[in-house]
Amino acid sequence: MAEPEFTATGVRIGKRLRQLTRAGQVRIEDGRLQLLTSYGSEIDSAPVQAVRASKPWFANEDRALADVNGTRYTLILNEHDPAPGKPGPPSARRFIEAVRRAAGRG
Repeated sequence: MAEPEFTATGVRIGKRLRQLTRAGQVRIEDGRLQLLTSYGSEIDSAPVQAVRASKPWFANEDRALADVNGTRYTLILNEHDPAPGKPGPPSARRFIEAVRRAAGRG
C-alpha cells in the first residue's frame, strides 16, 4: 500500500453550521480525498480532480473549505505547521496545496 500524499489528524470537520467531528482525519491517497471521523468512519470521499479546496477570505488562517461531491465542508486545521516531530494537524495552506498538487493543478 502506498504512503498517503497528505494526512491530517485532529481536524474539526463541519458542514454549514453543524460540526461533524472534533478530531477527524483528512487523507489524500491514491488520487482520492477522504474525510474521516475520529473513529475512522468515512464522512465523504471523492477523486481529487473533483474536489475544490479554497481558503475563505473572511476566516482565520486555520480554516479551509473543501467542496466534495457537491457538499461544502469547513475544515479547521492549524494556523501554523507543527514543529518537526510534534503531533498536530498541518496548516490549511498545506492542505490546499496538497489538493492542487494531487489533482495536477499546481
